[in-house]
Amino acid sequence: MHTARLSLDPRRRVAPVPRRLFGSFVEHLGRCVYTGIYEPGHPTADADGFRGDVLALVRELGITTVRYPGGNFVSSYRWEDGVGPVAQRPARLDLAWHSLETNAFGLDEFMRWLGKADAEPIMAVNLGTRGTAEAVDLLEYANHRAGSHLADQRRDNGAVDPYGIRLWCLGNEMDGPWQVGQRSATEYGRLAAQTAKAMRRFDPGLELVACGSSHLGMPTFGSWERDVLTEAYDDVDLISLHAYYQPVDDDLRSFLASAEDMDTYIDAVTAIADSVGAIRRSTKKIMIAFDEWNVWYQSAAPSTPPSGEDWPVAPPLLEDHYSVADAVVVGGLLISLLRHSDRVAAACQAQLVNVIAPIMTEPGGSAWRQTIFHPFARTARHARGAVLDVLRAGSTTATDRYGEVAAVDAVCTWDDSTGELAVFLVNRGTDAPAAVTVDVSGAQVTGIIECVTVGGTDLAAKNTADGPDHAEPRPNDTARQADADVRLTLPPASWTMLRMRATEATR
Repeated sequence: MHTARLSLDPRRRVAPVPRRLFGSFVEHLGRCVYTGIYEPGHPTADADGFRGDVLALVRELGITTVRYPGGNFVSSYRWEDGVGPVAQRPARLDLAWHSLETNAFGLDEFMRWLGKADAEPIMAVNLGTRGTAEAVDLLEYANHRAGSHLADQRRDNGAVDPYGIRLWCLGNEMDGPWQVGQRSATEYGRLAAQTAKAMRRFDPGLELVACGSSHLGMPTFGSWERDVLTEAYDDVDLISLHAYYQPVDDDLRSFLASAEDMDTYIDAVTAIADSVGAIRRSTKKIMIAFDEWNVWYQSAAPSTPPSGEDWPVAPPLLEDHYSVADAVVVGGLLISLLRHSDRVAAACQAQLVNVIAPIMTEPGGSAWRQTIFHPFARTARHARGAVLDVLRAGSTTATDRYGEVAAVDAVCTWDDSTGELAVFLVNRGTDAPAAVTVDVSGAQVTGIIECVTVGGTDLAAKNTADGPDHAEPRPNDTARQADADVRLTLPPASWTMLRMRATEATR
């Protein structure tokens, strides 16, 4: 049996829990928008054509932000095509995903949908085929109150009040050879800085995200971040990270330890950003927007879009069906993001519906939760207050990719407004359960509220429309309090959430 001892103290605080950490991503890709969040004529659709069954699941998922409209899609997108009378909107060829974009759903529909989902927008601008002028036009349309051509156009289109979008992404994955409008780091950095300066002429308080490397394995990783920030450090607030995970060669142990890679990635980009700041003698800290992350079986469904004369509307693309093991990994990745809450200010699981997503739909039919829905929803709901510095000790487990890693990974949050300690744990060992002792001597624990587990058995099971509950969190009845310790057992390959009622100790 693996063992782990965790020490918690509400006085050892990393940072407040960033509410933007629980973001999602909607791109005009596959069926994410059409027959995903938007399907006029569906039995649950409202007057705007938004699927009510999907909206209910989105609210349950607990997302706080949504990044839109891409993704690769944004790099050849004309935002003007998606506003105004729908019947007059042009259909365009989407070069990113070899599809026909009808533009029946655009910015105004997205903002109306977002209001019903109770989430904040993260808007991306096209710096692939377009540039500064188009970005400022979009900003004026979205955020200016009245009196200008574009603001009055928005009002005529039915949105009298400005949208007040605060967080903006300056392009997407501009280092990628797959990207329409790929640029060198210096070229992109200068364009990002120029666009940021222009946007801040409208509103100095905007929060702006520069594109980091598309993933840690890019050949220009590191030098890309350095060169982009050398050009744009003073003009942006965050830099983006993207990472997707899948098992390689059926190596489940390494897959369960994917958070090791995420930890390394965040730490590396933070160090590079701080080094640029040090050279500039700047007191400013560039924060991290981990605005694409998830499990994605890219080897099974390559991201290269189809080609040829057929340009279908909303074809099924990248519709991964997730297992219980995938849900455990997603829970582990959320632990990594929370652990770095002092520098990760925003994150977006990619994507929201149908496309590598926690929610699946059938056109005209049902919607259901994928296995990865559950750890995200539970973490988003209960990770509140401040992230604590968890001291860990215990046994290790061997992985081919990362070497020896802690068998049990964990993070804890403390909400002093409710007196709740929430501990999120993953047993990354596949061969044995883990006996965990949580030292809560730094707090006065008055009781265990809840302990639930995902995983441990039937790791290959997947949810379907007819069987949607394989990864439903199950009660873990092993949690017991003994004086200043709480003890529990984690099944092999499992994610667990332990919630306790406590008062902060005074010493």
